[in-house]
Amino acid sequence: EVQLVESGGGLVQTGESLRLSCAASGFAVDEHYAIGWFRQAPGKEREGVSCISSSDGTTYYKPSVKGRFTISNDNDNNIAYLQMTNLNPDDTAVYYCAAVRLSLGITTVRFCAGHVRGLDYWGRGTQVTVSS
Repeated sequence: EVQLVESGGGLVQTGESLRLSCAASGFAVDEHYAIGWFRQAPGKEREGVSCISSSDGTTYYKPSVKGRFTISNDNDNNIAYLQMTNLNPDDTAVYYCAAVRLSLGITTVRFCAGHVRGLDYWGRGTQVTVSS
C-alpha cells in the first residue's frame, strides 16, 4: 500500500518562500513512479502544479509557477520536495502530494495534467496561505 505524507505548509507573506515535503512509502526499490503536487483553492478545481519522474527526472510545471517553484525527488529516501519562492496570494490553496506508478500510457506529464485517475495515490493535503 502506497502512502504519502505531506509537511511544510503554512502562512507566509507575498514574496516569501516555503518548502513542501512528501514522504512516500510502499514503492518497491526498482519501481518507477511519478510524484508531484496538486493544489485546490476554494471554489476552484484541483490542478497539477508540478510533478517529477523517479526514473529519469522528467519534470512538469504549471506555467504560472515556472521559474518560482522547483520540484526534486530524493530517490534514496523516497521524499519529494517542492521549493516555492516568490509566493503570491494566487498560490493560496490546499496542496496535495500524489503519485502513480509509471507504465505504458502513464507518463509524468499526463499524470500532472490530470489525465490519470484511478491508479494514483494521494496524501491528505497541507494548507498554504499567502497573505498580501
